[in-house]
Amino acid sequence: MSKINAIGITILTALITSIFSFTIDLETKSLLNDRITLKVPKEFDIMPEEMTKLKYPSERRPTLIYSDPSGGINVALNLTQSRANQQLIEPYKENLVQTFKKLYPSAEWKSNGITLVNGRKVGYMEIVTPAIDTEVYNLIFFTDVDGKLLLCTFNCTKKSISEWTPIAKEIMNSLTVK
Repeated sequence: MSKINAIGITILTALITSIFSFTIDLETKSLLNDRITLKVPKEFDIMPEEMTKLKYPSERRPTLIYSDPSGGINVALNLTQSRANQQLIEPYKENLVQTFKKLYPSAEWKSNGITLVNGRKVGYMEIVTPAIDTEVYNLIFFTDVDGKLLLCTFNCTKKSISEWTPIAKEIMNSLTVK
């Protein structure tokens, strides 16, 4: 009987571990006409234009969006026309923090700062913002590419934060400007 109990406990432990383990495979993509590389979840595809227009109704939507099949978890990139260089990353961060605090006064701020990623200054903000029927976790990170400001955003619903936050940070820390 003790062998059966031991086998049962082993199977139960394996089952519980597999249920609660969350792994996402990332693949490195060369993006923006080979100007950067960034890791993106393998299961993500480029968001279809119809879904992009619904999710981002403003004409100032990101230029490239990778999404899970539901459209609920995204990695978006926008190479803006704003001039930028490494010296401007700190002022951009300060400006974006102030702008988001005004736009979303009820947002929950997790962190913001400047970090060094693959030899480049990258500004970032980590916030949870209100949405119509939920709250959305956003990791917004940015640097300069060819004299322009590159804005990248990872977002998911609040219920997915614990699983996706480490992955979002891995995505940010994979950014390489060529």
